[in-house]
Amino acid sequence: MGTLALLDALWEMPAEKRIFGAVLLFSWTVYLWETFLAQRQRRIYKTTTHVPPELGQIMDSETFEKSRLYQLDKSTFSFWSGLYSEIEGTLILLFGGIPYLWRLSGRFCSYAGFGPEYEITQSLVFLLLATLFSALTGLPWSLYNTFVIEEKHGFNQQTLGFFMKDAIKKFVVTQCILLPVSSLLLYIIKIGGDYFFIYAWLFTLAVSLVLVTIYADYIAPLFDKFTPLPEGKLKEEIEVMAKSIDFPLTKVYVVEGSKRSSHSNAYFYGFFKNKRIVLFDTLLEEYSVLNKDIQEDSSMEPRKEDEGNSEEIKAKVKVSSFFLRDSTLMNSFLCFFLFAVLIGRKELFAAFGFYDSQPTLIGLLIIFQFIFSPYNEVLSFCLTVLSRRFEFQADAFAKKLGKAQDLYSALIKLNKDNLGFPVSDWLFSMWHYSHPPLLERLQMFTLKSNVMKDSQFLKLYVSLLHISVHFLNENLLCA
Repeated sequence: MGTLALLDALWEMPAEKRIFGAVLLFSWTVYLWETFLAQRQRRIYKTTTHVPPELGQIMDSETFEKSRLYQLDKSTFSFWSGLYSEIEGTLILLFGGIPYLWRLSGRFCSYAGFGPEYEITQSLVFLLLATLFSALTGLPWSLYNTFVIEEKHGFNQQTLGFFMKDAIKKFVVTQCILLPVSSLLLYIIKIGGDYFFIYAWLFTLAVSLVLVTIYADYIAPLFDKFTPLPEGKLKEEIEVMAKSIDFPLTKVYVVEGSKRSSHSNAYFYGFFKNKRIVLFDTLLEEYSVLNKDIQEDSSMEPRKEDEGNSEEIKAKVKVSSFFLRDSTLMNSFLCFFLFAVLIGRKELFAAFGFYDSQPTLIGLLIIFQFIFSPYNEVLSFCLTVLSRRFEFQADAFAKKLGKAQDLYSALIKLNKDNLGFPVSDWLFSMWHYSHPPLLERLQMFTLKSNVMKDSQFLKLYVSLLHISVHFLNENLLCA
């Protein structure tokens, strides 16, 4: 009876109070759920102190312990930073931080001679102040993560001066992109009439395509040095592999990631017939391709075992790619359509302290960040499940190409180099991991021969293999 009475009392509250209470309740529900999952995984880190039997011959005890301690430190950091973030967000809502920042933005505009009718100008000042607040409050956490945790475990390569210069540069570049794009979006919404949501959707789609296209050529070089991969055996191997799977590769770059971290990484970008691969120089450490050609290694000769109908796998993955791409576009359109339906509801604005005005930017913030939060959580989980499926498809494609043993060995090597912990709680993994855990991926391979010898070439070569075939899974426009 007590619970029912409480629910009845909540339902009798004004609509704006119910909305505000529901937003806070859901936010803390998600936080507690995430904390519960994190504690399950943390228990795995604490109790799994020996190499699992299935990894006994491929992972030594020293590396296993290093990865366990690294993940424990990251888990502790994640708990405290997550708790701070949740408390900060709650206090901002409870004490009217959003309307206060909007009024403060208005005062700054009035000092410059802009009245309330200049809503877009005030919105840009609001965005500038909000991102500045976020950057400043997040700075101590970022410093601790970089110079304590990453430094302790041998990954950090940055100096404090480089870190601060980089942070300032990131903030400035972000504003140079965020403010013009936001002003145009707000203007489109203002003048778009009844069908503004269609124009806004098309605009955001166009901006996304442009940013993805220019990022690696014009934005990323502002922060890191990119150089073409020199001619040699490695480049030849990459080009041959790309050609064998119809990957429209035009260029291969090396990025100087080692000045930030010793973590290894790689990615590709581009559209249609113009795709490029970017390798972090940490993947090339102890590898002589930058100075001379690779010596022939008979262990890397393509094997015929486990080959199958790779065209069939490729076709299936392309269908999945189109499905993901179209689903993403439809989801974006749906969100803008629902925004158009809800933007006129004054109680939504009143719930967050806006009783006399309904600024468009605030409407975007309320609806996309708070009202859509349950939907976003469900969507995020579904995309995580879909991404894991695509990763398994990429693994299957590599296996069909006869590269199962290479990929098997490379996954182990990359996991060791980045101190990934190979054991995961099933529920934590299911909810968080867009890439399957190491053990799950290794179980996909049934190898008759022993694992190949550990080599830098192996790590790099098969990393590129997986990057190349993985392009079939991405939600980019296919060739």
